[in-house]
Amino acid sequence: MKLLYTDEENSHLTYEFFMKIAEAVFDYLNNKENQYEISLLITNDETIHLLNKEYRQKDKPTDVLSFPMEDDIMLGDIVISLDTAKKQALERDINVDREVAFLFIHGLLHLLGYDHETSAEDEKEMFTLQEEILKKLIDYKVVS
Repeated sequence: MKLLYTDEENSHLTYEFFMKIAEAVFDYLNNKENQYEISLLITNDETIHLLNKEYRQKDKPTDVLSFPMEDDIMLGDIVISLDTAKKQALERDINVDREVAFLFIHGLLHLLGYDHETSAEDEKEMFTLQEEILKKLIDYKVVS
């Protein structure tokens, strides 16, 4: 797997951090065909707001956006707002790394075809996967 990582916010989040998360997702799903490329952008509320408005017609910032691609190699793009992740981490009284990991897992599952907006059953399946993968990452001390 190849990760194209851009951090516009100069966060402390490393390429290795995101690679471990992506590997955990693929391992958990028993996806051995993970020769994908994923683009990840860590940005701010202003930028994600513009993207959310342009591509989803939602005139507000959000925490994570996913843009799947119809390509055998390039799986798609994930955009995470560090501003929103920090706010949500504070509200939930958790570490920012943990919130960003959760958002990255969420975005990656979308790129792999999971969608929580199609039905209650699909929502339950996707959110259960997110929690189980995150728990493994916490157990292995990748996130705290």
